[in-house]
Amino acid sequence: MNNLRKIAVASVAAVLAFSMAACGSSSASSDGNSGSTGKAVKVNEKSAKATSLSDFGTMDDLVKAAEEEGALNVIALPHDWSNYGEVISTFKKKYPKIKITELNPNASSKEELDAAKTNKGTDAAPDVFDVGQSIAATSTDAFAPYKVQAWDKIPDENKDANGAYYADYTGIMSIGWNKDKYGEITKLDDLLDPKFAGTVALNGKPAEAGAAFNGYLMVNQLAGGDINNLQPGLDFFKKLKDSGNLTTVDVTNGTIDSGQTGVVMDWTYNQASYKKELKSKGVNWEYKTFPKAQVVSYYNQAINKDAPHPAAARLWEEYLYTAEAQNLWFKGGANPVLLDSMKQDGTVDQDTLKDAVTIEGKPVSYSNDDANRITEWLQNNWDKTIGN
Repeated sequence: MNNLRKIAVASVAAVLAFSMAACGSSSASSDGNSGSTGKAVKVNEKSAKATSLSDFGTMDDLVKAAEEEGALNVIALPHDWSNYGEVISTFKKKYPKIKITELNPNASSKEELDAAKTNKGTDAAPDVFDVGQSIAATSTDAFAPYKVQAWDKIPDENKDANGAYYADYTGIMSIGWNKDKYGEITKLDDLLDPKFAGTVALNGKPAEAGAAFNGYLMVNQLAGGDINNLQPGLDFFKKLKDSGNLTTVDVTNGTIDSGQTGVVMDWTYNQASYKKELKSKGVNWEYKTFPKAQVVSYYNQAINKDAPHPAAARLWEEYLYTAEAQNLWFKGGANPVLLDSMKQDGTVDQDTLKDAVTIEGKPVSYSNDDANRITEWLQNNWDKTIGN
């Protein structure tokens, strides 16, 4: 999995800094080239202005409108991320008259918005977005408000009141490791054992990459801190570095396969992907969350206000908030936003639920203001304490 898609970056400033550093440009198009690559498109204004299913009439009417468009452009959806491969293939089987084009699967949240701007008015623009909270909250002018049928089942704290964006799934920050090689990990201090020499990794730098940012918060909680007291986490990482166990190598499937990163702090849905891949190679990859340090951060769905296929975009969103699609994300190691309501109405997949890692009690979460403050603190303290 390319690291860019892992960047649900903590703040808008971090998004800008990292995307420009990684890509050399803040205006990359959906296929990685500069400039529009599509043809001009004329959209159905009724579909483009629809804010709920009632504006189409019935679900059959929405399906008909989407099939008349015959296409849907998605972006930033790697197949091994939250089981998106099966989500996409199931939608294709359900609606075979709609051709799905998968734009830049490894795009960051910011690059999704860049692709929409670059390709505005053409059939190459993304129809829908899957973005981190910071980008969602600061980009509502780029979204077309639409409330899916399951709107009332989405908790108020997980959606924009006007329907501009709404949470879809979250991982839980976790520690994963090669159990065959290292045995059990039960507490944070276990990572100071010399057997982990040079192999304990965050997934990126905490001030730049979302997975690393949230991994830091998990460690900080376990070390006795909270989102207002960040020093205990830094003190622990300093001990981890001084012990020789911390590595700052960028985590990829390759570094995990080779054993270069034998202990990884990452989202549960990424850990589930690692576990599945490594099992086929005879490696027992284990991962766990910690009840008092279950850090969560939801991704969010939104519709491009200039979507070239506005009916198909709305049909896609309706599909994602069915029990069928929510269970597919659940199967991929994510906690879908409708999980609690599906438990209540009996639509959750029981086989997945039996073995799933789910949120227990009150998770560790934070506001956009918290994220910006924490990012600034990490920018000022991580490098001078831990190094580049």
